[in-house]
Amino acid sequence: MLLPKKTKYRKIMKGKNKGVANRGNTIAFGDFALQSQSNNDVTSRQIESARQAMTRYIKRGGKIWIRIFPHISRTRKPVGLKMGMGKGQPEFFAAKVKAGTVLFEMKGVSEEVAREAMRLASHKLPVKTKFIKREDA
Repeated sequence: MLLPKKTKYRKIMKGKNKGVANRGNTIAFGDFALQSQSNNDVTSRQIESARQAMTRYIKRGGKIWIRIFPHISRTRKPVGLKMGMGKGQPEFFAAKVKAGTVLFEMKGVSEEVAREAMRLASHKLPVKTKFIKREDA
């Protein structure tokens, strides 16, 4: 799982996640990519699950790039606790994903294989996604 080595603050404010991405929205490394079509938080577990699905489908052929990283800690309070009594403990890390962000890139496989691998990965993610090719971007 992806985790930051060190964070400045243990607990951070949730913030807003509106609008479209103006950075990380083009293909930089591979020939095929999975692009987000909606805004949401993607946890490190979801990223790892999607990566495993792609890697298993392409049978370790080709190369995969993960273009997002979960920097933001998310807190949870224990079940059955009453309201108040401060903020909960950090439970997991997430990446804020905006519409247009390139999530994964792939190179070294055919388009059909890449499309199916990305489709399997998209089922593991909480955002709507689109398969794009280098010439489309």
